[in-house]
Amino acid sequence: MVTPFTPEGEVNYDVAAQLADYLVSQGSDSLVVCGTTGESPTLTWAEEYELFRVVRDTVKGRAKVIAGTGSNSTREAVIATQEAARLGLDGSLQVVPYYNKPPQAGLIAHFQAIAAVSDLPILLYNIPGRTGVGLQPETIATLAQNPTIIGIKEASGSTEIAAQVRRLTDPSFAIYAGDDALTLPLLSLGAVGVISVASHLVGIPIREMIQNFVQGYPEKALQIHLKLMPLFKDLFLETNPIPVKAALAMQGWSVGSVRLPLVEMGESTRRQLRQTLTALNLLRQ
Repeated sequence: MVTPFTPEGEVNYDVAAQLADYLVSQGSDSLVVCGTTGESPTLTWAEEYELFRVVRDTVKGRAKVIAGTGSNSTREAVIATQEAARLGLDGSLQVVPYYNKPPQAGLIAHFQAIAAVSDLPILLYNIPGRTGVGLQPETIATLAQNPTIIGIKEASGSTEIAAQVRRLTDPSFAIYAGDDALTLPLLSLGAVGVISVASHLVGIPIREMIQNFVQGYPEKALQIHLKLMPLFKDLFLETNPIPVKAALAMQGWSVGSVRLPLVEMGESTRRQLRQTLTALNLLRQ
């Protein structure tokens, strides 16, 4: 979920609670707090811990709360994950360490070190477009043997990598699409769901798409996928979460702007996004 800000750029915890409640009502069975969409690179750890607490208290067991406690510092990720466990959250999302570009052996050591400090279930997060290095399928298979590492958010954009991960891991190891546009293709390769950006706007249709596929109605799932594709595309016209925050603001949510170095959406891309939201009847007339 996005992190709402006040007009002064401070975290708006009241709106965060309202948004968490809304997302659960719109089909999300788990909420990832302080992930990429939540602008974690520009949040302080104190802000993140308070967001964990606020969202936990808001959903009160109606949905799982997954803490984005990853870092390119193993020590920081360990401390943050321990805090998420202390707060009673349901799991953690661990991004591949960014910028320092560790080798695969370093990635294994990094994630194993985090898994060793608590029983909090871990989802790996593979997004080489942002981190500069990706988890190889063989590395994921090695990490999947750790009982604390239960799944992966696969956002490499490669169906081949997803297929290789499915081939090399036990069926109990959960694969989640990390791109809304690839949810349906990855379901066909053994994924179980999506960690979604578009669910802020179309959570119920996304849930229906997944349910239709799982229940044996791929044609119905495809119809939903094709209908939502323009939105999936437009939410990445600019760097996430710039477009989704703009879309929420168009709907009347007081989520504020983004923190520097991100900036507000450009006028031409904003017009295109508004047209798509209007076509999908997602704006008040």
